[in-house]
Amino acid sequence: MLSEEVLARPAKVLSQEQRQGYFRDGYVCVEDFISEEWLDRLWQVTNDFIEKSRAVAAPDEFFDIEPDHNATNPRLRRINHPVENHPVYREFALNGPIVDIAEDLLGADVKFHHSKLNLKWAGGGEEVKWHQDIQFYPHTNYSHLAIGLYLHDVDDEMGPLGVIPGSHRGELFDLYDENEQWTGAVRDADMSRVALDKAVWLTGKRGSVTVHNCRLVHGSTENRSPRMRPLLLNAFSAADSMPVTNLLDSTTHSGAIVRGQPAKWMRFDPEPCLIPPDWSAGYTSIFSLQQEEDGANTLLSA
Repeated sequence: MLSEEVLARPAKVLSQEQRQGYFRDGYVCVEDFISEEWLDRLWQVTNDFIEKSRAVAAPDEFFDIEPDHNATNPRLRRINHPVENHPVYREFALNGPIVDIAEDLLGADVKFHHSKLNLKWAGGGEEVKWHQDIQFYPHTNYSHLAIGLYLHDVDDEMGPLGVIPGSHRGELFDLYDENEQWTGAVRDADMSRVALDKAVWLTGKRGSVTVHNCRLVHGSTENRSPRMRPLLLNAFSAADSMPVTNLLDSTTHSGAIVRGQPAKWMRFDPEPCLIPPDWSAGYTSIFSLQQEEDGANTLLSA
């Protein structure tokens, strides 16, 4: 659905002002949205996975770890595809309260796309450089968003999500470097066109929810605090927005209809989108790509 069609529908959980702000600015932050019951369930599962990660010596399909991760000092960057790997994450993403937000911003017919849990470990958890999401997984239109949940309180020291308001209405940047290697980050030479002076840092208490459009320029600084910053991200699209690459071909729930009906017609937006690498050789993570760790691009081009 187009933005004016979405706004003409009654909202379920967001105010009309919040919905208008999302379409104007490309993001919205909702404080204290998720109940303590949900937060406790999600954190128990997450903490169990953190403990399991102590036995991991190298990144794998489920865990992405920092180079100095070890059993006594785990430094877990990401839990990949949590929806695929635990029923609590799956219930939250496919049937939980965030689906109401997705419907309020995407319209009556909504699909689940993917999930990830970025932990950004205490004492130097890595930055995420400025980027846009849709170049990683182009769709036929740009009715695609990510909903983040802060599982802990997040302050300015912890590397909160930073957004550039209105940048979703601007250009789509090239996320390859000057040597045509995929980095997943806006080139340094292009950063002069990113309005960093307008950046907003989305801090919030445990249970706060962030939403950002797939075209919005966003990133985060390293975590300088002694506390980890777990951010559970679930991405959704309008049902008439069809993926055109193979990033999530191996997942089970990508494309699941979570509200309304499957689309009979796909919708095309006129503006072209950058083509990412062929992901069939495997995908590491935005962290390893942006930090240019050994083998990150070798895997993608294998």
